Amino acid sequence: MLEEYFSAPKTLRRLRSGISGPHIDGFADDLEREGYAPASAVRYIRAASHLGCFVQRKGGVLKDIGLNMLDSFGRHLRRCRCPHFKRGKISYHAQFGVKLFHHHLVVCGICPSESVQNLTPNPPLVVAFCDWFRTHRGVTEPTLRQYARGATDLLQTLGEEISQWNARAVRDFLLERASQCGIPTTQALITSLRAFLRFLNFRGEFRDDLALAIPTVAHWRLARLPRCLSADEVNRLIAACNGTDPGRLRDRAILLMLARLGLRSGDVARLRLTDIDWNNGTLQVTGKGRYQVRLPLPQDVGDALLRYLECRPANIDTDHVFIRSIAPCRPFASGDGVSSVVKHALRRANIDAPAKGAHLLRHTAATEMLRNGVPLDQAGLVLRHRSIDMTAYYAKADVALLKQIAQPWPGVKG
Repeated sequence: MLEEYFSAPKTLRRLRSGISGPHIDGFADDLEREGYAPASAVRYIRAASHLGCFVQRKGGVLKDIGLNMLDSFGRHLRRCRCPHFKRGKISYHAQFGVKLFHHHLVVCGICPSESVQNLTPNPPLVVAFCDWFRTHRGVTEPTLRQYARGATDLLQTLGEEISQWNARAVRDFLLERASQCGIPTTQALITSLRAFLRFLNFRGEFRDDLALAIPTVAHWRLARLPRCLSADEVNRLIAACNGTDPGRLRDRAILLMLARLGLRSGDVARLRLTDIDWNNGTLQVTGKGRYQVRLPLPQDVGDALLRYLECRPANIDTDHVFIRSIAPCRPFASGDGVSSVVKHALRRANIDAPAKGAHLLRHTAATEMLRNGVPLDQAGLVLRHRSIDMTAYYAKADVALLKQIAQPWPGVKG
């Protein structure tokens, strides 16, 4: 595989010599399989060979490569005088390349896997809490990490003698934390604390339901108008992804799914090939709490998906529909990658939007449904709202409709 990137016999012999040599070809295979561009692969292979020379001069072997050795190599690059390696400013590619090579050696069993030792594990009670919520409530891992932070902080502050806790201590804890952060962070903490305290009450740790002692922070999130795009802005946004490049085809399909179906970013990131029923024209979406629903697949969304799947890399070992367009070509780790697609498209379309993430298009889809006469209950089913009040929030965007149903002020002639 090394011959795909280098043709000079002298260069090939040099790369395959030294302590890195026996693993260079396998490393090149990994880079090709992960979808790295040839120019980037050449830099990373040279960096791997350079690292081997550095370790060998230090009198070490490959199994000695670890985080400390990589840090030492980074300092070496600043004053490098090694033959066959160009001297210059510190290259990002060189530092990233040796990290990839180290990962390759770890996978091959040459180097020991190094874990971060300074991370404090969650207390056993918090671990049990997370396991219970994962099993019985279908909570996702990012949400569990947030819940675990709040629960751990409460345990460390009030002590592990749970029977000694009381409503005043719990309330004081929250108020003290709330004085140090904003309303959104406080609301997230309130949610995690209530969940943890209800879990403790379920286990019978105390008689009183201390979750009732958690006060509510005044913040009316449904008081303002929903942030959404106009129909013209949506068309401009989708047009910004025109083209035959696989990345643009992927972005177009993602934007259409968000704008037409009102999906969340996590829904799109988790979407799998088996979720698409082409015969019946439906799409199965798994949302919060493992709540599943089948949605109709609009024609333009289906066409965009087909065009993307035709050029999607076939050698990627995953059944996720959407994958990263930049190596390593893997599925999105979370909905943040989907939101990044929306942000970049907004920038290309030169749209000054009130929000920049994927949820902007969910707001837009909900608003358009109600403007086009879709009943609240049906719109709520598509959006998978647990309360119709949440769906009614989007009706406020139709100012013309609100004027028709608004009652005149008492004592004022209409």
